[in-house]
Amino acid sequence: MEQTTMNIPVLALRGLTVFPGQNAGFDVEREISMLALNNAMEEGKEILLVTQRELAVTYPDEEDLYTLGTIGRVLQIIKTSDSSVRVLVHGQDKGRIRRLWQTRPFLQANVVKVEDDFPGKMTRRIEAIMRQTYAIFGEYREMVPDLPDEVIAKVLDCQDPGELANYIGYSVNLRPQDRQRILEELNPVKRLKLVNEILTHELDVISLEVEMEKKVRDRVGRVQKDMILREQVKVLQHELGEDGDDEIQEYSEKVQKLNVSEEIREKLMKEVSRLAKQPYGSAEASVIRNYLDTCLEMPWGKETKERADVEKARAMLDKDHYGLTKVKERILEYIAVRQIHPQAKGKIICLVGPPGVGKTSIAISVAKAMNRKLYRISLGGVRDEADIRGHRKTYIGAMPGRIIDGLIHSGSMNPLLVLDEIDKMASDMRGDPASALLEVLDSEQNSSFRDHFLEIPVDLSRVMFITTANTTDTIPRPLLDRMEVIELGSYTDEEKVEIARQHLIPKQLKEHGLQKRQLSISDDALRSIISGYTRESGVRILERKIAAICRKAAMKIATEGVKKIAVTPADIKEFLGVVQYTDSEHMRQNEVGVVNGLAWTQVGGEILEVEVNVMDGTGKLELTGNLGTVMQESAKTALSCLRSRAGELGIEKDFYKTKDIHIHFPEGAVPKDGPSAGIAITTAMLSALTGKKVRKDVAMTGEVTLRGRVLPIGGLKEKTMAALRNGIETVIIPRENEKNLEEIDQTVRRKLRFVPVSRVEEVFSEALVSEGKKTAAQPEEMPLLAVQSCTARPDLRV
Repeated sequence: MEQTTMNIPVLALRGLTVFPGQNAGFDVEREISMLALNNAMEEGKEILLVTQRELAVTYPDEEDLYTLGTIGRVLQIIKTSDSSVRVLVHGQDKGRIRRLWQTRPFLQANVVKVEDDFPGKMTRRIEAIMRQTYAIFGEYREMVPDLPDEVIAKVLDCQDPGELANYIGYSVNLRPQDRQRILEELNPVKRLKLVNEILTHELDVISLEVEMEKKVRDRVGRVQKDMILREQVKVLQHELGEDGDDEIQEYSEKVQKLNVSEEIREKLMKEVSRLAKQPYGSAEASVIRNYLDTCLEMPWGKETKERADVEKARAMLDKDHYGLTKVKERILEYIAVRQIHPQAKGKIICLVGPPGVGKTSIAISVAKAMNRKLYRISLGGVRDEADIRGHRKTYIGAMPGRIIDGLIHSGSMNPLLVLDEIDKMASDMRGDPASALLEVLDSEQNSSFRDHFLEIPVDLSRVMFITTANTTDTIPRPLLDRMEVIELGSYTDEEKVEIARQHLIPKQLKEHGLQKRQLSISDDALRSIISGYTRESGVRILERKIAAICRKAAMKIATEGVKKIAVTPADIKEFLGVVQYTDSEHMRQNEVGVVNGLAWTQVGGEILEVEVNVMDGTGKLELTGNLGTVMQESAKTALSCLRSRAGELGIEKDFYKTKDIHIHFPEGAVPKDGPSAGIAITTAMLSALTGKKVRKDVAMTGEVTLRGRVLPIGGLKEKTMAALRNGIETVIIPRENEKNLEEIDQTVRRKLRFVPVSRVEEVFSEALVSEGKKTAAQPEEMPLLAVQSCTARPDLRV
């Protein structure tokens, strides 16, 4: 029950709570607190002792104080220094602040007394709670042995639940918030329950502290024991003449012998000094040893004597590889420069081409030709920057990056490092490895490359880098700009025959333990294998098929007593089974609305037809055949091109309103995309609309524009080989691609007639037959780029 309001000074306490019935002593330093004490002493007043919510507040306001405190009387003030006094107060009653009406020069408030609720008579329930309190307090006393005996005695002697709660709350080391909760609880029994909860929580916290302290003490004891034992071992070794400092001396001597700059030597000697100060078995000592061992493994100053002889290199490249004239020429040019200027910086060459054409094996041959150590680094799937630059040596399991690892394994500072599958790198939250390669693959910057693990400059300018990729599309532009790109195209069938005869067959005969006289494969048989059992740009599958023939031959020789086996085209089915691939279907006679298109895939060129049907309708344009966005746009462009020339081409001017046009590319399971089917679609559409037939012996490739211009395309070499393989006689190509005929195999150039065009009118005059019955036709397909297939054929790009 609240009583009459009193106007008394207020003393704000920081981190302290005074309970009724308790004497409390504390130091006072703040001016507002001293003035409040003086006022209470001079006027003979009581004073409200209330706790601050935040300790850091120097001049508290009403919102900075709890509303409930203890009304007390000052018993004694002792001056302890010029700026502080020691105060002894006695708590009398609880008091609640109604209004803090003064904050300067000291706090003064309107306060009312607050009485506790009547606890009622002592019941068994209250007695049980008090016994629980004694038990919990007993556990607390055991955990905190420095608790004064008088406190223990008074707690055990107290029979009133409210007073017991007050005394424990004041005497035990609790948080200010918990003490305030105890003070504000007016029901004595509930207050005692609250004290039990708080004491139980304190016991849990103290037990954890004791447990952790014990663990720390045990660990420190073990470490100290290990240190003492190791020091004793060192002393014994010293007495026996086996000084433990031999390791440090050995490291120092090795560092001094290194052929490195003073900067690197100074850095390594600092690490040796740090190692000397570490306990032998410490984690830091292991890190430093690992670092020093890695640095000492580096081939500082070691280089192989380069063989810069163009003729010897030419002979070696020709021996290992058939064809690839452009690539060999560029490699020999580089070797010629090294022959004239041996101190020239290393170059970065990027070999780009489809799988199996010999990119990695060329790099190996270059290393042998130049007498350089070789180390191959596979970058396929690498997505962590640390794979290139290494980890900081402080991490557990840290190691240098793959570049430094390549130098260590090659044992030379001028090796040839092959960065394989550079187009297959990825990036994620661990970094971008392609960006980390920017410094490595720049001969102007890599003379002081710093690996995160080594943290010292490493000269990579003498290293020759050869990278390989299947495509440049996924290589970041800044990285691609640092490399000289050399493209390796698909092998022609004749080149594959020569490669098989000169390299693959001898290799497989040796691997299968066969002699040349025991097995022979004719050139015609090789051509049958290439056309019927492989579909690739390179020769990997061809080599596997030859290996299969060698196994079958070995079986016959071992089990049937056959002395010699000669494989001819007629025998291929017996050795390899049913033919897996057949030539692409194309027109066998002049037809309306059907055009032979030329496509490029990752495994070579293809012939694919474009079919167009024209039917009475409302002007709908239907596109089928699993076409990509670019190819669909190309068909719409072809339609607009014809509409704009309807009169001069002999087409009904309102055909786009009265006719439905369906354009289809056969092999609908194979995705197709690209713009180079443009002139094929346009020609097939015109043929279907006019009824003029298309020549069966003509194939074409080229992008078309709305104005009827024919734009250049890619993959001409592969497309022309497909035309020759399928019996095509005339190939229509964009005039701007005429310069690319120089790169085409001479056999192909002799057997095909090429017609360069710059406008669609030239295409029509060459491809369409003047007479013919008007029929519905279907669109031709023009494959262009790469493919995924569910029919054993790669995706097509037109």
